[in-house]
Amino acid sequence: MLDLTWKVFSQTGNIDTYLLFKELEKERVDQPFQLEEEVSEVDFPLT
Repeated sequence: MLDLTWKVFSQTGNIDTYLLFKELEKERVDQPFQLEEEVSEVDFPLT
């Protein structure tokens, strides 16, 4: 999602898209292991 947002911004120069990119980037830094946890739950569901 981050790559797509950056690509759209770089092609359009739309400031709202840039702000969305920065917000997504900040969330990624704040929660770096969330994706890994979600993937592990799919692989090994809690029963």
